[in-house]
Amino acid sequence: MNNKVVANRASRLSREKKPEIELSFEFFPPKTEVSEARFWASLEKLVPLNPRFVSVTYGAGGSTRERTLRMVSRITHETGISAAAHLTCVGASRGEVDDVVRGFYDAGVRRIVAIRGDPEEGVGAKFVPHPDGYANATQLVEGIRGIADFDISVAAYPERHPESKDWTAEIDNLKRKYDAGAARAITQMFFDNRDYWDLLERAEKAGINMPIVPGIQPIHNFSRISMFAKNCGAKVPQWMAERFEGLENDASTHALVAASLAGEQVTELMDGGVKRFHFFTMNDAAQALTLARVLGQRS
Repeated sequence: MNNKVVANRASRLSREKKPEIELSFEFFPPKTEVSEARFWASLEKLVPLNPRFVSVTYGAGGSTRERTLRMVSRITHETGISAAAHLTCVGASRGEVDDVVRGFYDAGVRRIVAIRGDPEEGVGAKFVPHPDGYANATQLVEGIRGIADFDISVAAYPERHPESKDWTAEIDNLKRKYDAGAARAITQMFFDNRDYWDLLERAEKAGINMPIVPGIQPIHNFSRISMFAKNCGAKVPQWMAERFEGLENDASTHALVAASLAGEQVTELMDGGVKRFHFFTMNDAAQALTLARVLGQRS
C-alpha cells in the first residue's frame, strides 16, 4: 500500500469519531517458579492498561497444555482481564483437542487463539496431520465453533506463511479461516510496515472484513529474535541489523535502540489509522509499557 493510500485512510479516520486504542498482550507459560514469579509481576504491570485480552501460548504438540490452562484460568479469575488460550492441532486427535477446548470453557475461558502449529519435528519440517486430527486452522476453528461460542483469533502473515506457494494461496487460506468463524486475525511479527499495509489491501479485496491486528515484536534480544524471525519466514531488514551491531554486551543501549525502533513502527501504524495492537511480550513488561506510552496509553 503506497503512502497516498495510507494518508487517505488516516484522513478519513480523522473525520470520524476515533475509537480508543485497544491493546492485547501475549505471554508464554513459565517453566520454573522463578519465571512464574516474573510472569505474574509482568502481568501485574500491564493489567492497569485494561487490555482487550491477554493470551498465553501453547507449546509444540500440546507440551504446555496443563500450564496454559492453569495460567489462563488464573488470569480470568484473579485479574478481571479476559484471557485467551492458544491452541494448536499438532500431534493430537480431534477428540483430544476437543477435550482441551471443553477444559478451557469449564475454566471460564471464552477466547481462543487457534493456529495449526508447527510440526513436532520443528520449523521447516513437513506438517503431517494426526490421522484422526484436525488438518489445519480452518478445521480447528470449525471444531471450536461446534463446541461453544468462543471468541476466536487466528494468524495472518504479512510476508506469507513459509508453506504458502503464492499470495493467492495465502489469502485464500485466511479467507477460509474468516468464513469458518474467526473474529480477528493477529499477524506474525513484521518489521516493515509496507508488508502490513499490503496484507490489508489484499484481504480487503478478498472480502475479509475481520480486524487484522498487527503483532508487534519488541527486540528484547536481537540475535534471538533474528533467529526466530528467520525460522518463521519474517525478514529482518539490514538497516535494523546495523542498528544493533556491537550491542551484544551493552544491554542498556540495546534496550534504548529497541524501544526507539518499536516506537517508530507503532507510531507509523497509528498515523495510518491502526487502533488495535498485539504485543509479544516475551514475559517482560518493560518494552510493552514503553510502547503503550507511545500510543498514549497509561495505567
